[in-house]
Amino acid sequence: MKLSLQVLAGMMLSLAVTANAADVAAGKDKAGMCAACHGIDGNSTVALWPRLAGQHAAYLERHLKLIQSGARSVPEMAGIAAVLTEQDMADLAAYYAAQQPAPAVADAALVAAGELLYRAGNPDTRIPACMACHGPAGEGNPLAGYPALAGQHAAYTARMLNRYKDGERWGAEDAASGVMVGVARYLSDAEIEAVASYIQGLYSQAE
Repeated sequence: MKLSLQVLAGMMLSLAVTANAADVAAGKDKAGMCAACHGIDGNSTVALWPRLAGQHAAYLERHLKLIQSGARSVPEMAGIAAVLTEQDMADLAAYYAAQQPAPAVADAALVAAGELLYRAGNPDTRIPACMACHGPAGEGNPLAGYPALAGQHAAYTARMLNRYKDGERWGAEDAASGVMVGVARYLSDAEIEAVASYIQGLYSQAE
């Protein structure tokens, strides 16, 4: 029996999707190599290493590819990322996305300033509200590629904001980092400290 080209193409596409389907269980097995920095469940206990638990799978997978290609420079990750297959990246991303973020606490002295910036921005210096892209509870926007932020270590968030402020972006095709460069350039050191601390406590507030 002959198959039409359309049917054959559909079958091939279906097989390709199945072959690359993310596997949470496989991701858990592979996450052992990531545990030293990110924790076995993605809740890093070291403030300079990002928490991955609950992050959108598409975002995690995209950034693993950026690191692997060298577009995003993370020297500590270079050796690991170099040996990952596309299936590995999909599995790891799916596993961490399925994990529950651990609650964290903001510095009480910085909450008011951080909340104001997160929710209203600073019109005087052309800083938009963070929640416009990252959501009122820091849940992010997976369709637009904006990551979840709630519960992220303040030290890590501050470091990334400072890197954006210095103009770092991950290739001309990575629109999200370009947006952040445009925003962070107007942030003061005090604003970075305050909003990073507020973001760290967002997950607890959402609970």
